[in-house]
Amino acid sequence: MPAPERLPAPGVTDTGELEELLAKGELTVIGRIREASNAVLLCSVTYGGVSADCVYKPVKGERPLWDFPDGNLARREVAAYLISEATGWGLVPATVLRDGPYGEGMVQRWIEAEQPDEDSPLGALLGLVDGEEAGEGWKAVALAEVGEGRTALLVHADDPRLRRLAVLDAVINNGDRKGGHLLPAPDGRLYGIDHGVTFHAEDKLRTLLWGWAGEPLTDEAREVLAALSAGLAEGAPLATRLAELITPVELAAVRDRVADLLRAGTHPRPSGQWPSIPWPPV
Repeated sequence: MPAPERLPAPGVTDTGELEELLAKGELTVIGRIREASNAVLLCSVTYGGVSADCVYKPVKGERPLWDFPDGNLARREVAAYLISEATGWGLVPATVLRDGPYGEGMVQRWIEAEQPDEDSPLGALLGLVDGEEAGEGWKAVALAEVGEGRTALLVHADDPRLRRLAVLDAVINNGDRKGGHLLPAPDGRLYGIDHGVTFHAEDKLRTLLWGWAGEPLTDEAREVLAALSAGLAEGAPLATRLAELITPVELAAVRDRVADLLRAGTHPRPSGQWPSIPWPPV
């Protein structure tokens, strides 16, 4: 029997075919990613003579969260992917909900990230700079303690890919956008991962991408949000699929957040009622 064909780089394979591979393929566990707080398994998935690496997060391996008592994190990850696809930005790797070796869980396409710039310990998207000015091409986030009583300014790139991700995070109410969840791929695309702590009905937005807070949304973002609002209408295919993954209250909150963004026309600011930056930030 010939060896399975390896999938090409992310963004080349048809999304529908990739979802079918992840949903129907045979999962083989390769190992565990031990840095994660929940059970995260690196797997190979094979279907129809095609094979790819993927991540499998079984629901049984989730640690209970006091403020997310409804549903499970795996379903929220799939919901985040559906919203991402509805925007047309493709910011979340293909993600499905399915049964696996350890029961139901989410399965997501593995993204091999580009190695960070050696001159920047946080990579080309994030950085620490002296002083109070971010500098050309960068957006200021907050002052950070760097040891020995010193502080530095935490900044992120003024990058349209990050700006789209900031809008997506505002829609899904991402409570954990760390630097390590940003994966720049060799083909130039940027992916965000780890979307289990999302879709809470209360404002839980915690992110490193506050650089545009209070600034006007781009024309592109407003057009995407308007289309997303229509897709979230009761009875629309997207809304129907989301209703299978999150609670009615959470779905209503998604609609409200999209409406609020369109009404305000600006990127949200920290609410002040919840820590605005996740810990650890990277």
